[in-house]
Amino acid sequence: MVRSLLIANRGEIALRIQRAARSLGLATIAVHSEADRDARHVALADKAVCIGPAPAARSYLDPAAILLAAEATGADAVHPGYGFLSENADFAESCAAAGLVFVGPDAQAIRIMGDKVAAKRAMRRAGVPCVPGPDTGLPDDPDAVRRVAAEIGYPVILKAAGGGGGRGMRVVDGEAGLLDALALTREEARRAFGNPEIYVEKFLTRPRHVEIQVLADRHGNALWLGSRDCSLQRRHQKVLEEAPAPGLDPALVAEVGERCTQACRQIGYVGAGTFEFLYEDGVFSFIEMNTRVQVEHPITEETSGIDIVREGIRVALGHPLTIRQDEIVARGHAFECRINAEDPETFRPSPGWVTRFDMPGGPGIRVDTHMVPGARVPPYYDSLIAKIIAHGPTREEALMRLRIALSEARVEGVATNLPLHRRIVDDPGFCAGGVDIHHLEKLLKGGDHA
Repeated sequence: MVRSLLIANRGEIALRIQRAARSLGLATIAVHSEADRDARHVALADKAVCIGPAPAARSYLDPAAILLAAEATGADAVHPGYGFLSENADFAESCAAAGLVFVGPDAQAIRIMGDKVAAKRAMRRAGVPCVPGPDTGLPDDPDAVRRVAAEIGYPVILKAAGGGGGRGMRVVDGEAGLLDALALTREEARRAFGNPEIYVEKFLTRPRHVEIQVLADRHGNALWLGSRDCSLQRRHQKVLEEAPAPGLDPALVAEVGERCTQACRQIGYVGAGTFEFLYEDGVFSFIEMNTRVQVEHPITEETSGIDIVREGIRVALGHPLTIRQDEIVARGHAFECRINAEDPETFRPSPGWVTRFDMPGGPGIRVDTHMVPGARVPPYYDSLIAKIIAHGPTREEALMRLRIALSEARVEGVATNLPLHRRIVDDPGFCAGGVDIHHLEKLLKGGDHA
């Protein structure tokens, strides 16, 4: 019998998990660093334990400290949220060995999907469409490397098998630069991820970033909950997302969604997860799977009517999903703006004390945040301080509500990217829908996006 859930995270996602756990009648245990002693989720938890100093490496990224806190508080389950240890297979394994329910997939599934080469191989077996390129790492033989790249056709992109977050990637336009680029990328991958394996794919020049949200239980049931468009990115980091992805053929999306659920069954996946694709010229191409809840999960919750975080906890506890695929219907449209404490021009983090924090309201507006006036944005962690979500019956109405919401929001004491979001929602290309992953950076440079 699971009675308590330890939340191995901080910020808005910790508070979000806490609310879902309480709705299931679970006691909540907050672990926190010294910097987060006064955090909202800490104050609201049934129990709270300090697990170390402010730096994440000595607190939120310390598995031993978290497991010790779980033992000391009598926790039955652990929810890793996103970031930190959420996709760490060793941590999931350690939780299971300690008799704790890990809210997420098992270590084997995390390892398969965390290795981009193994993930691609698994997806091809399940019939999920992938970016052109072999599902094996590149060999050491230079001539063999040249042959592989030539068969794909330039430009190609080199990627670290253990990479993520936009790191460990390099585009190669022709054979002349291939081997030097490979040597550099291998060394980067070895240093950053402890894994020098590199694979190669066709480089798509103007794709969109489209995701499929899934939920799967331990009883062979798997659902896809619709699509999201996350193409508005800066340096591979998402800024604003929407659901569903505009302008796509619903039949094609449904076909890809079914392939994703088949992949979940094939690898024994349990919990919430997201399949990420590049979409170009009417073709979906798998790039990776996030084996955790996503930052942008609220827009899918708004359009599907399903509490993804709550369901993720339920299935981890062994309960079957209570909804069928044919009962899931896209309801309207939703946007999410990631509000970060950062300079809107230079994008440098802006830690400090928040002296004013006015968030919007009204029909169709949801704000996921852990901040209040007088709270501190510490310099040690991600700069996300709020997510403003707007939902409406149509894309146009949701966008109108988002504009109004952004105009109401006021944050003082720290700089934020609110001015950037206000600029984006008035951009003609974005308003038309279907922009590619380069659109935002071109907008920031002041260039036209043909």
